[in-house]
Amino acid sequence: MASLRYYLLFDHVKIHNANAISSPLTYGFPAISGFLGAIHALSRKIESENPIYLDGVLIACHECDVQIYRPNNYADYTFRLTRNPLAKNGSTRSIIEEGRVHLDVSLVVEVKVRSRSCLNKSEDKEEFITQMKNKLYQQRIAGGYVESIESVELFPAFKSHDDLIKALLPAFVLVEAPQDLQDITAELQQQDPNATALDALIETAMLHHHPQEKDHWQTTSVKQGRGWLVPLHLGYQAISPLFSAGKVEHARSNEHASQFVECIYGLGKWVFPLRLKESLSQAFWRYKCSELQSNDAEIYIINQETN
Repeated sequence: MASLRYYLLFDHVKIHNANAISSPLTYGFPAISGFLGAIHALSRKIESENPIYLDGVLIACHECDVQIYRPNNYADYTFRLTRNPLAKNGSTRSIIEEGRVHLDVSLVVEVKVRSRSCLNKSEDKEEFITQMKNKLYQQRIAGGYVESIESVELFPAFKSHDDLIKALLPAFVLVEAPQDLQDITAELQQQDPNATALDALIETAMLHHHPQEKDHWQTTSVKQGRGWLVPLHLGYQAISPLFSAGKVEHARSNEHASQFVECIYGLGKWVFPLRLKESLSQAFWRYKCSELQSNDAEIYIINQETN
Protein backbone atom coordinates (compact mmCIF):
# COMPACT_ATOMS: atom_id res chain seq x y z
CA MET A 1 0.00 0.00 0.00
CA ALA A 2 1.48 3.34 -1.09
CA SER A 3 1.47 6.19 1.41
CA LEU A 4 1.81 9.92 0.78
CA ARG A 5 5.31 11.04 1.70
CA TYR A 6 6.20 14.07 -0.43
CA TYR A 7 4.89 16.81 -2.67
CA LEU A 8 6.84 17.23 -5.91
CA LEU A 9 6.81 20.82 -7.23
CA PHE A 10 7.43 21.52 -10.91
CA ASP A 11 7.95 25.28 -10.66
CA HIS A 12 7.20 27.60 -13.59
CA VAL A 13 6.71 25.03 -16.35
CA LYS A 14 6.42 26.93 -19.63
CA ILE A 15 4.26 25.08 -22.15
CA HIS A 16 4.05 26.10 -25.81
CA ASN A 17 0.94 25.53 -27.95
CA ALA A 18 -1.20 23.63 -25.45
CA ASN A 19 -4.76 22.74 -26.46
CA ALA A 20 -7.05 25.67 -25.62
CA ILE A 21 -10.31 23.88 -26.58
CA SER A 22 -11.14 21.94 -23.44
CA SER A 23 -14.68 20.84 -24.36
CA PRO A 24 -17.53 21.53 -26.83
CA LEU A 25 -18.62 24.48 -24.62
CA THR A 26 -15.45 25.94 -23.11
CA TYR A 27 -12.11 27.23 -24.31
CA GLY A 28 -9.09 29.00 -22.84
CA PHE A 29 -7.21 27.17 -20.12
CA PRO A 30 -6.64 23.49 -21.09
CA ALA A 31 -8.74 20.65 -19.72
CA ILE A 32 -7.67 19.27 -16.33
CA SER A 33 -7.35 15.82 -17.91
CA GLY A 34 -4.46 17.16 -19.99
CA PHE A 35 -2.38 17.72 -16.86
CA LEU A 36 -3.46 14.57 -15.03
CA GLY A 37 -2.79 12.53 -18.16
CA ALA A 38 0.75 13.90 -18.38
CA ILE A 39 1.48 13.08 -14.72
CA HIS A 40 -0.08 9.62 -15.10
CA ALA A 41 2.20 8.96 -18.08
CA LEU A 42 5.13 10.18 -16.01
CA SER A 43 4.16 7.84 -13.17
CA ARG A 44 4.01 4.84 -15.52
CA LYS A 45 7.55 5.57 -16.69
CA ILE A 46 8.99 5.34 -13.18
CA GLU A 47 6.85 2.61 -11.59
CA SER A 48 8.98 -0.10 -13.20
CA GLU A 49 12.17 1.48 -11.85
CA ASN A 50 11.10 2.65 -8.37
CA PRO A 51 8.41 1.75 -5.80
CA ILE A 52 6.99 5.27 -6.34
CA TYR A 53 3.52 6.31 -7.46
CA LEU A 54 2.43 9.81 -8.57
CA ASP A 55 -1.19 10.59 -7.72
CA GLY A 56 -3.06 13.89 -7.26
CA VAL A 57 -2.11 17.09 -9.10
CA LEU A 58 -2.48 20.69 -7.96
CA ILE A 59 -2.59 23.20 -10.83
CA ALA A 60 -1.36 26.77 -10.33
CA CYS A 61 -1.33 29.19 -13.26
CA HIS A 62 1.10 32.12 -13.51
CA GLU A 63 0.31 33.18 -17.07
CA CYS A 64 -2.21 32.08 -19.72
CA ASP A 65 -1.78 33.51 -23.22
CA VAL A 66 -4.59 32.24 -25.45
CA GLN A 67 -3.70 32.65 -29.13
CA ILE A 68 -6.68 34.73 -30.24
CA TYR A 69 -7.23 38.06 -31.97
CA ARG A 70 -10.01 40.34 -33.17
CA PRO A 71 -9.86 42.92 -35.97
CA ASN A 72 -11.49 45.67 -33.89
CA ASN A 73 -13.09 46.31 -30.51
CA TYR A 74 -16.55 45.36 -31.80
CA ALA A 75 -15.63 42.05 -33.44
CA ASP A 76 -15.62 38.57 -31.93
CA TYR A 77 -12.38 36.91 -30.90
CA THR A 78 -10.97 34.34 -33.32
CA PHE A 79 -8.23 31.74 -32.91
CA ARG A 80 -4.93 32.44 -34.62
CA LEU A 81 -4.66 29.55 -37.03
CA THR A 82 -1.51 28.17 -38.64
CA ARG A 83 -1.38 27.72 -42.39
CA ASN A 84 -1.10 24.11 -43.53
CA PRO A 85 1.45 23.13 -46.24
CA LEU A 86 0.22 23.21 -49.81
CA ALA A 87 -1.04 20.02 -51.44
CA LYS A 88 0.97 18.21 -54.09
CA ASN A 89 -0.94 19.99 -56.86
CA GLY A 90 -0.26 23.39 -55.28
CA SER A 91 -3.77 23.94 -53.91
CA THR A 92 -4.45 25.17 -50.39
CA ARG A 93 -5.31 22.46 -47.89
CA SER A 94 -8.38 22.76 -45.69
CA ILE A 95 -7.93 24.51 -42.35
CA ILE A 96 -8.65 22.55 -39.18
CA GLU A 97 -9.75 24.79 -36.32
CA GLU A 98 -7.02 24.62 -33.69
CA GLY A 99 -7.12 26.56 -30.44
CA ARG A 100 -3.70 27.08 -28.89
CA VAL A 101 -2.47 28.63 -25.65
CA HIS A 102 0.95 29.37 -24.19
CA LEU A 103 1.15 28.63 -20.46
CA ASP A 104 3.32 29.29 -17.45
CA VAL A 105 2.13 26.91 -14.73
CA SER A 106 3.37 25.25 -11.57
CA LEU A 107 2.31 21.68 -10.83
CA VAL A 108 2.38 20.08 -7.39
CA VAL A 109 2.20 16.28 -7.49
CA GLU A 110 1.51 13.86 -4.65
CA VAL A 111 4.40 11.38 -4.33
CA LYS A 112 3.36 8.08 -2.75
CA VAL A 113 5.88 5.37 -1.92
CA ARG A 114 5.45 1.66 -1.21
CA SER A 115 8.61 1.34 0.88
CA ARG A 116 9.56 3.34 3.96
CA SER A 117 13.21 3.30 2.94
CA CYS A 118 12.47 4.93 -0.41
CA LEU A 119 13.68 8.53 -0.91
CA ASN A 120 15.16 8.74 2.59
CA LYS A 121 18.69 9.66 1.51
CA SER A 122 19.51 13.09 0.09
CA GLU A 123 21.31 11.58 -2.91
CA ASP A 124 18.23 9.48 -3.72
CA LYS A 125 16.06 12.60 -3.61
CA GLU A 126 18.41 14.50 -5.92
CA GLU A 127 18.47 11.60 -8.36
CA PHE A 128 14.66 11.36 -8.30
CA ILE A 129 14.27 15.13 -8.87
CA THR A 130 16.67 15.07 -11.83
CA GLN A 131 14.92 12.04 -13.29
CA MET A 132 11.49 13.67 -13.03
CA LYS A 133 12.67 16.89 -14.63
CA ASN A 134 14.29 15.10 -17.56
CA LYS A 135 11.30 12.84 -18.17
CA LEU A 136 8.82 15.74 -18.08
CA TYR A 137 10.84 17.46 -20.80
CA GLN A 138 10.37 14.38 -22.98
CA GLN A 139 6.57 14.41 -23.09
CA ARG A 140 3.71 16.73 -23.90
CA ILE A 141 1.39 18.41 -21.39
CA ALA A 142 -2.17 19.19 -22.51
CA GLY A 143 -1.05 18.81 -26.11
CA GLY A 144 1.78 21.35 -25.83
CA TYR A 145 5.50 20.81 -25.44
CA VAL A 146 7.58 21.91 -22.48
CA GLU A 147 9.93 24.79 -23.24
CA SER A 148 11.50 25.19 -19.81
CA ILE A 149 11.18 24.21 -16.14
CA GLU A 150 12.57 26.72 -13.66
CA SER A 151 13.11 24.22 -10.86
CA VAL A 152 11.91 20.95 -9.33
CA GLU A 153 11.69 20.48 -5.54
CA LEU A 154 10.49 17.93 -2.98
CA PHE A 155 8.49 19.03 0.05
CA PRO A 156 7.63 16.70 2.98
CA ALA A 157 3.89 16.04 3.09
CA PHE A 158 3.76 15.69 6.87
CA LYS A 159 5.19 19.15 7.66
CA SER A 160 3.70 22.64 7.39
CA HIS A 161 2.67 23.66 3.88
CA ASP A 162 3.79 27.28 4.28
CA ASP A 163 6.99 26.84 2.25
CA LEU A 164 5.13 25.10 -0.55
CA ILE A 165 2.47 27.82 -0.69
CA LYS A 166 5.14 30.53 -0.81
CA ALA A 167 6.84 28.71 -3.68
CA LEU A 168 3.60 28.93 -5.70
CA LEU A 169 3.35 32.72 -5.42
CA PRO A 170 2.38 34.66 -7.44
CA ALA A 171 -0.21 32.43 -9.11
CA PHE A 172 -3.82 31.30 -8.96
CA VAL A 173 -4.78 27.74 -8.05
CA LEU A 174 -7.69 25.98 -9.75
CA VAL A 175 -10.14 24.45 -7.26
CA GLU A 176 -13.61 22.93 -7.53
CA ALA A 177 -16.59 25.12 -6.55
CA PRO A 178 -19.61 22.80 -6.16
CA GLN A 179 -21.18 24.90 -3.39
CA ASP A 180 -21.18 28.02 -5.56
CA LEU A 181 -22.83 26.02 -8.35
CA GLN A 182 -25.56 24.82 -5.97
CA ASP A 183 -26.14 28.35 -4.65
CA ILE A 184 -26.42 29.87 -8.14
CA THR A 185 -28.77 27.08 -9.23
CA ALA A 186 -30.99 27.71 -6.18
CA GLU A 187 -31.11 31.45 -6.98
CA LEU A 188 -32.18 30.75 -10.56
CA GLN A 189 -34.81 28.27 -9.42
CA GLN A 190 -36.40 30.98 -7.31
CA GLN A 191 -37.11 32.83 -10.58
CA ASP A 192 -37.72 29.73 -12.70
CA PRO A 193 -38.45 26.37 -10.98
CA ASN A 194 -37.32 24.54 -14.14
CA ALA A 195 -33.77 25.99 -14.03
CA THR A 196 -30.98 23.42 -13.90
CA ALA A 197 -27.30 23.37 -13.01
CA LEU A 198 -26.51 23.77 -16.73
CA ASP A 199 -28.44 27.06 -16.69
CA ALA A 200 -26.32 28.10 -13.72
CA LEU A 201 -23.11 27.33 -15.63
CA ILE A 202 -24.29 29.38 -18.61
CA GLU A 203 -25.27 32.19 -16.27
CA THR A 204 -21.69 32.47 -14.99
CA ALA A 205 -20.63 33.43 -18.52
CA MET A 206 -23.24 36.18 -18.84
CA LEU A 207 -23.28 39.89 -18.04
CA HIS A 208 -26.60 41.69 -17.56
CA HIS A 209 -26.77 45.38 -18.53
CA HIS A 210 -29.58 47.37 -16.91
CA PRO A 211 -30.39 50.92 -18.08
CA GLN A 212 -30.38 53.48 -15.28
CA GLU A 213 -30.37 57.23 -15.74
CA LYS A 214 -29.51 58.90 -19.04
CA ASP A 215 -26.30 57.45 -20.52
CA HIS A 216 -25.81 55.24 -17.44
CA TRP A 217 -25.98 51.46 -17.28
CA GLN A 218 -25.60 49.00 -14.44
CA THR A 219 -23.83 45.70 -15.12
CA THR A 220 -24.52 42.68 -12.91
CA SER A 221 -23.33 39.08 -12.82
CA VAL A 222 -24.02 36.09 -10.60
CA LYS A 223 -20.25 35.85 -10.06
CA GLN A 224 -20.12 39.14 -8.16
CA GLY A 225 -18.94 38.51 -4.61
CA ARG A 226 -18.17 34.85 -5.32
CA GLY A 227 -14.64 35.11 -6.67
CA TRP A 228 -13.19 34.11 -10.05
CA LEU A 229 -15.58 31.40 -11.23
CA VAL A 230 -15.05 29.40 -14.43
CA PRO A 231 -17.01 26.54 -16.06
CA LEU A 232 -15.02 23.28 -16.17
CA HIS A 233 -15.05 20.10 -18.18
CA LEU A 234 -14.73 17.40 -15.50
CA GLY A 235 -15.09 14.11 -17.34
CA TYR A 236 -17.42 11.84 -19.27
CA GLN A 237 -20.57 9.80 -18.77
CA ALA A 238 -21.37 6.73 -20.84
CA ILE A 239 -24.46 6.97 -23.09
CA SER A 240 -24.11 3.57 -24.76
CA PRO A 241 -23.15 -0.01 -23.86
CA LEU A 242 -19.48 -1.00 -23.93
CA PHE A 243 -18.69 -2.43 -27.37
CA SER A 244 -16.02 -5.08 -27.75
CA ALA A 245 -12.80 -4.37 -29.64
CA GLY A 246 -13.32 -3.98 -33.39
CA LYS A 247 -17.10 -3.73 -33.09
CA VAL A 248 -17.35 0.04 -33.80
CA GLU A 249 -16.32 1.16 -37.27
CA HIS A 250 -13.78 3.97 -37.68
CA ALA A 251 -12.78 3.81 -34.00
CA ARG A 252 -9.35 5.19 -33.11
CA SER A 253 -8.14 1.73 -32.09
CA ASN A 254 -9.50 -1.70 -32.94
CA GLU A 255 -7.51 -3.29 -30.11
CA HIS A 256 -9.61 -1.84 -27.28
CA ALA A 257 -13.27 -1.73 -26.34
CA SER A 258 -15.24 1.40 -27.34
CA GLN A 259 -18.08 3.38 -25.80
CA PHE A 260 -20.01 6.54 -26.67
CA VAL A 261 -19.91 9.23 -23.99
CA GLU A 262 -21.00 12.79 -23.28
CA CYS A 263 -19.19 15.52 -21.35
CA ILE A 264 -19.68 16.22 -17.64
CA TYR A 265 -19.42 19.87 -16.63
CA GLY A 266 -18.88 21.58 -13.30
CA LEU A 267 -17.82 24.87 -11.79
CA GLY A 268 -14.32 25.82 -10.73
CA LYS A 269 -12.67 28.79 -9.09
CA TRP A 270 -9.24 30.41 -9.30
CA VAL A 271 -8.01 31.23 -5.80
CA PHE A 272 -4.84 32.78 -4.41
CA PRO A 273 -2.56 30.15 -2.80
CA LEU A 274 -2.60 31.92 0.57
CA ARG A 275 -6.30 31.02 0.88
CA LEU A 276 -5.36 27.33 0.86
CA LYS A 277 -3.26 27.29 4.02
CA GLU A 278 -5.82 25.18 5.88
CA SER A 279 -7.01 23.12 2.90
CA LEU A 280 -4.06 22.60 0.56
CA SER A 281 -4.58 18.82 0.53
CA GLN A 282 -8.10 19.38 -0.87
CA ALA A 283 -6.80 21.26 -3.94
CA PHE A 284 -5.44 18.15 -5.70
CA TRP A 285 -7.28 16.79 -8.73
CA ARG A 286 -7.68 13.00 -9.06
CA TYR A 287 -9.35 10.50 -11.38
CA LYS A 288 -12.48 8.73 -10.22
CA CYS A 289 -14.55 6.06 -11.95
CA SER A 290 -17.91 4.92 -10.65
CA GLU A 291 -21.32 3.68 -11.74
CA LEU A 292 -24.71 5.31 -11.43
CA GLN A 293 -27.12 2.98 -9.68
CA SER A 294 -30.15 4.40 -11.48
CA ASN A 295 -29.19 3.64 -15.08
CA ASP A 296 -25.90 1.74 -14.72
CA ALA A 297 -24.08 4.43 -16.73
CA GLU A 298 -20.37 4.43 -16.05
CA ILE A 299 -18.84 7.78 -15.06
CA TYR A 300 -15.27 8.88 -15.57
CA ILE A 301 -14.75 12.09 -13.63
CA ILE A 302 -12.00 14.28 -12.24
CA ASN A 303 -12.61 15.94 -8.89
CA GLN A 304 -10.89 16.95 -5.66
CA GLU A 305 -12.42 14.38 -3.35
CA THR A 306 -9.84 12.65 -1.17
CA ASN A 307 -9.39 8.94 -1.69
